[in-house]
Amino acid sequence: MSETRYSAEEVDSAVAALSDPERFGHAQEIVTHAAPGLQAVLGAALQAGGWFDAAHETQLAAASATDDPAERLAAVQTLIEEETRLGMLVGVSVGFELARELAAQRNDNEQGGEG
Repeated sequence: MSETRYSAEEVDSAVAALSDPERFGHAQEIVTHAAPGLQAVLGAALQAGGWFDAAHETQLAAASATDDPAERLAAVQTLIEEETRLGMLVGVSVGFELARELAAQRNDNEQGGEG
C-alpha cells in the first residue's frame, strides 16, 4: 500500500470543511457509539507505549496535592478519565472526518472537479 501525502492547502481546506455540523456530527455519533471499546484500546496502547512512566507518575503526584486523600484520589481519577474520554472522542472524530475529507478532495481533484 502506498503512502498518501497531502499538501498544506489540502489539509487547510479539509479542516475548514469540518465546520459543517452534519459532517462532524456523524463522525461524533460513530465515535460515541464505539467509545467504550475505544477507551479500552486507548488505555492498553498508552500503557504499552510507555505513557504511564515515571514522568507521568510525577505529574500525577503534583496534580494531586489536595489535603483530603479521598478527595485527591477522586479528583485525579476524574481528571484522567475525562481528559482521556474527551481527547479520544474529539481526536478520533476529527481524525476520522479529516481523513474522509482529504480522500474526497483528492478524488475530486483527480477527476477534475473542484476541491
